Amino acid sequence: MSSPRILIVRAPGTNCDEETAHAFKRAGGEPIVEHVNRIIEDPGCLTQYQILCFPGGFSYGDDVAAGRILASQLRHQLMDVLFEFRESEKLILGICNGFQILLKTGLLLADDPQRRASATLDWNDSGRFEDRWVHLRVASQRCIFLKNIESMYLPVAHAEGKFVTRDNDALGRLDSAGQLVLRYTTQDRLDAPVHYPANPNGSLVNTAGICDATGQVFGLMPHPERHIDPTHHPQWTRQQLGEVGDGLQVFKNAVEFFA
Repeated sequence: MSSPRILIVRAPGTNCDEETAHAFKRAGGEPIVEHVNRIIEDPGCLTQYQILCFPGGFSYGDDVAAGRILASQLRHQLMDVLFEFRESEKLILGICNGFQILLKTGLLLADDPQRRASATLDWNDSGRFEDRWVHLRVASQRCIFLKNIESMYLPVAHAEGKFVTRDNDALGRLDSAGQLVLRYTTQDRLDAPVHYPANPNGSLVNTAGICDATGQVFGLMPHPERHIDPTHHPQWTRQQLGEVGDGLQVFKNAVEFFA
């Protein structure tokens, strides 16, 4: 079978599209980077791809709120084809700004009947942009992108990354369903209480990434594309590391899903 094709969507302000394309290529996929306006002009092009990815950056300058403008653009002009893409058992990934976009479109978590989102990403508790490396643990095997991964060490770089839910009931439903799949943790104990800076934004129950009910749509704040080689690790000269960085398996799992 030929390698799956990946559509990486960029907009003004997106700045991680090339790194994400490189990661998917290293994983064996065939990534294509396209401006969102090209997709709006030809929505049918989505049928040519098996994986859809919204990479990190500051789409439209994060004016109004992080990812809000691009998410609104998608809602008004592409939602029918995006829902069709999701329902055809294909994969969707949102990294950092892409995670913010997925939540604001309803592709990741459906709105309630009053069109209220069940969760969002709020300003970091620190009140500032956080740029650091964090330890992560996989809390559920529901997500296809996290298959056979137990833990990762990845960088974060965001100002609006605090995962919050509309209420405790919404949080409980997501947790019991195994959709809070990726959590911030500590280096010494994967189950230890996590405080700042190990939890860099104050996310509820240390949530770093979530998936939809099928496990085929995944959003996360850390950047797996920034740790696909051992030399990306900040202590690569002092530690005995593996042949690949921790983030590469996320992309390999997506590619191998279509093998």
